[in-house]
Amino acid sequence: MNRRDFLQVAAAAATVLGVGPGGLARAATAQGISQGDLLRFPAKGNVTLLHVTDIHGQLRPVHFREPSINLGVGEAAGLPPHITGKDFLKAFDIKAGSPEAFALTMEDYVALARQYGRVGGLDRLATLVKAIRAERGDKVLLLDGGDSLQGSWGALQTKGGDMARALKALGVEGSTGHWEFTYGKDRVPGLIEELGCPFLACNVKDTEWEENVFDGTHMYERGGVKIAVVGQAFPYTPVANPRWLMPNWSFGIREETIREQVEAARAAGAQLVVLLSHNGFDVDRKVASRVEGIDVILTGHTHDALPVAVQVGRTLLIASGSHGKFLSRLDLDVRDGQVKDFSYRIIPVFADAIAPDPEMAKLVEDLRAPYAAEYAKVVGETDGLLFRRGNFNGTWDDLICEALLAERDAEIALSPGFRWGTTLLPGEKITMEDVWNQTAITYPAAYRMEMSGQMLKDILEDVADNLFNPDPYYQQGGDMVRVGGMGYTIDIAKPIGSRIGGMTHLKSGKPIDPARNYVVTGWASVNEATSGPPIWDIVSAHIGKRKVVTVKDNQSVRIVGA
Repeated sequence: MNRRDFLQVAAAAATVLGVGPGGLARAATAQGISQGDLLRFPAKGNVTLLHVTDIHGQLRPVHFREPSINLGVGEAAGLPPHITGKDFLKAFDIKAGSPEAFALTMEDYVALARQYGRVGGLDRLATLVKAIRAERGDKVLLLDGGDSLQGSWGALQTKGGDMARALKALGVEGSTGHWEFTYGKDRVPGLIEELGCPFLACNVKDTEWEENVFDGTHMYERGGVKIAVVGQAFPYTPVANPRWLMPNWSFGIREETIREQVEAARAAGAQLVVLLSHNGFDVDRKVASRVEGIDVILTGHTHDALPVAVQVGRTLLIASGSHGKFLSRLDLDVRDGQVKDFSYRIIPVFADAIAPDPEMAKLVEDLRAPYAAEYAKVVGETDGLLFRRGNFNGTWDDLICEALLAERDAEIALSPGFRWGTTLLPGEKITMEDVWNQTAITYPAAYRMEMSGQMLKDILEDVADNLFNPDPYYQQGGDMVRVGGMGYTIDIAKPIGSRIGGMTHLKSGKPIDPARNYVVTGWASVNEATSGPPIWDIVSAHIGKRKVVTVKDNQSVRIVGA
């Protein structure tokens, strides 16, 4: 998709999104946003695909701010999803201050969050799914793109079991994974059983026998159409996460395996082929350009939310955001083994506009009950916006780095560039649930060790290449490691090994010496022998001492080449 094609697609986005006459923007009256308007859709064809992804353990409505910086490189530079803020609003003809502007960008986020309220919640998703199923009958197929069973304290304590029960009750009919694997190879089979639907990952193999660990494809029939869903787990799981949790499984993009699965599905009579993917958007855009026969890619992992279906050749790419904030609906007219026409809408799950489904609401409260008292414990208050998303920093991670520096008596702090984690508005209380929503992982030890200046540069260079390699197949899809106590310059246009410069120790004002050792603290190390207190104890203790948190504007990273 080139820029001209993108602008043509974007011009049609207002109609798809419903921001034109009679659409959702008009529904944003003083009385709020109508559930009926959220569900209004020009039904089409004989198949309806519903897609959620990257819910990250969030059973209830939350705030989640979209990024202000989401840079693309190479052929993806300047194309969706690598546009943000006012550029995003202009590209998709979205009115500033509208419900869509709030849902899809960070523009005027605090004011709009207070106006439109929270988003997501499994009970609200259940209401939408049930309504669409009532409308479309046997044409509907609901799929989850992975990373839904991790990201909260309840998910961590049940090793994904609470979310598996909730998604089963929602009626999810197929899933794939990434963070699910961090519960360990012995837990994953039981978790899949609790989920109660096919778990598809054609790219995960046993290292000893080179056999598939999971089914690669599952066949469904909806609306009289035979549908093949091919699953693709996150290719870099044992690199981005601890290999020791899944020592006998190998991952990878495995483009040829995808091609083989698609060809076999077509040979078996599939009239529609869907790739249920956790590759990340740019990787899937490249897959779509190289693997023939895929009609739809439901993409996940990079948390991108787009109001249009991006078309690459004959393949439609659907990006459904994260944290339960959106439900994607794609109606397809499938005839003679081809998609003849389609309609698409990304539905913002505005919690105040949607009546909670009673059955799901009860289940959610039952699942949360064992941890309710712990969740509610107040550890402090924030006087500014606490958010995570952004290529180089977020205020939650700035706070985590500050806590690490203070509580672990270190010179430099590192915090991983995770994209999951909810948002707090200025003036809100910080609870233990909020802290866990940023930190609930199975390897939480906050280490303290010495690293040379050269090692620090090597770490930054390695992560930068994971994010900004011009070949999407070498991108891992997270954000830059966050740093505390240190500043640097990054030139994203340069090759690996030469992107990072100007490294400075902020307290002394001196350049980082490659030969000198620094006391460094961090968390989420993938090394099995890592020791230290859990990061949530570090963060909650620090917030408790400060009472009211003020996170200063972070100017420590200078970006060039963008």
